[in-house]
Amino acid sequence: MTKLILATIMVALCAPVMAADDGLAKAVAEDYDAHLADLFVYFHSHPELSFREVETAKRLAEELREAGVEVTEGVGGTGVVGMLRNGDGPLVLVRADIDGLPIKEDTGLGYASDVTQVDSTGIEQPVMHACGHDVHATSMVGTARRLAAMRANWSGTVMFVGQPAEERVGGARAMLADGLYQRFGVPDAALAFHVSAGEPAGKVMISGGMIASSADTVDITVHGVGAHGASPHKGKDPVYMAAQIVVALQSLVSRELAPLEPGVVTVGSIHGGTKHNIIPAEVKLQLTVRADSMETRDKLLAGIERIAHGVGRTYGMPEDRLPEVTVSTEFTPPTVNDAALAERLRSAFVRELGEDAVYEKKRTGMGAEDFAFFVMTEDKVPGAYFSVGGTAQADIDAEAAGGPQVPSHHSPFFKIEPEPSVTMGTEAMTIAVLELLGTS
Repeated sequence: MTKLILATIMVALCAPVMAADDGLAKAVAEDYDAHLADLFVYFHSHPELSFREVETAKRLAEELREAGVEVTEGVGGTGVVGMLRNGDGPLVLVRADIDGLPIKEDTGLGYASDVTQVDSTGIEQPVMHACGHDVHATSMVGTARRLAAMRANWSGTVMFVGQPAEERVGGARAMLADGLYQRFGVPDAALAFHVSAGEPAGKVMISGGMIASSADTVDITVHGVGAHGASPHKGKDPVYMAAQIVVALQSLVSRELAPLEPGVVTVGSIHGGTKHNIIPAEVKLQLTVRADSMETRDKLLAGIERIAHGVGRTYGMPEDRLPEVTVSTEFTPPTVNDAALAERLRSAFVRELGEDAVYEKKRTGMGAEDFAFFVMTEDKVPGAYFSVGGTAQADIDAEAAGGPQVPSHHSPFFKIEPEPSVTMGTEAMTIAVLELLGTS
């Protein structure tokens, strides 16, 4: 296959492709009723933890093969790669994450998950699709089925990537380390979407620039000297030191970053001690750290270690017993959409779906995404990551009027509207791929 240079993808050399002819929405809706609805229920009710998505990957591979896709399993552990070839043209990567979360579902849905699974530490956990990866996997199958049926409308190759372990931000790197681009080719563009609770179902949003922040998992072990709670002077209190560290860490964002430089340092877990009147020997802290640039990330991580060590020294701990700061390999850089690619796809969405189907929204948090690894390789693949609304407008309006809050992602109550979410995800991704591949 002859690769087209980036400029070929970014500008149309001929009249715009009618990506979504009048029959696309109808075909997707019919496929949802006949096949995708049941597939979504299967994925939702059979979630699996990161790097343990054995049955999910198997079902995904089966579905892609049925659509006429050439499938390779076991890439990067439980990753699935499907190649749909249709003559010369660009290579476009379509990614869907497939893992669930260690959460006990409490939605009351008739197809709610009651699955448990042993995690990487040997602990049996409840498992739930509490972030919409069931929608992503189902829509990728839907996209493959539509593209296979529309071969006359495009020329090139689509690489379908069923990625494990997004929730641990390790799956993308694992697939790349297993030779994803060396074995299957460097894509001319990479695409993905995320269904969003709290956004209107049946609508799509895309923008250029910063989409998601970097994320680091940091562990701090605060060492001390155990003693009786009535005689604190006989020991070195790690609970007190940990409390000082928790407070001092907030100065990194409030007093060391520029006011318009985003950053988050959150202590999500603090554990230590066994009884009211015993000063323990150590306390453990677990942190998440977010930034919108690698420079800010490095500044925050260096500051965390400096503050932790400084508190230890302040309270008289020897150098070999200072707080230990460990930055996990569970890391992802910021996800940044290619501006030209995002604008081209937005125009395609407006053209094919109508202005009313495309919504705008500013970022309100610092969520992270390991899709960034697919575009931040040495090959500098242009990427576009978009959002599909997943909540009924009536529920959004009710919340705005003071009614029940729409459950967030990673909540045991998380749920989306399957039909408009899956169908819009399928339709929008099909439009995006066809826009880049052009006509045969």
